[in-house]
Amino acid sequence: MAVHIGKLIEQELKKQNRGKVWFANQICCTRANVYHILKSESIDCNLLKRISIVLKVNFLSYLANDTDSEISKSESDM
Repeated sequence: MAVHIGKLIEQELKKQNRGKVWFANQICCTRANVYHILKSESIDCNLLKRISIVLKVNFLSYLANDTDSEISKSESDM
């Protein structure tokens, strides 16, 4: 199952009790762009790095783990 990075970010914002306006200010974007990010299944790596630093969660590791799982699955299908 593929990682929906926007949902993971939204869950973390709720966990930290952080609002979308606060988040927008922290990553230097508009609130409308935050809503776009939270709906996105994928995201630019540099933006994801900034988000990870702001929220103090390595979201890149979620993608790496998902990639490792997909590689293992494809190898076992061979």
